Amino acid sequence: MIRVAGREHPWRTGMTVADLLRETEDAHDCPVVRVNDHYISRPNYETTPIPDEADVFFITMIAGG
Repeated sequence: MIRVAGREHPWRTGMTVADLLRETEDAHDCPVVRVNDHYISRPNYETTPIPDEADVFFITMIAGG
């Protein structure tokens, strides 16, 4: 089991950041994902595994002025 933004989400062997984004409805266009203490950018989503018991957060870009 992993935690995505504090909510439990099923984990499976070999799960990558890209897999999780496809399974999660509220992660539409997220440029960075934090897995535990590591920040993962979009070019690395397909190759970055998510370990069991990980804490995952989707980091969206916010514009302001």
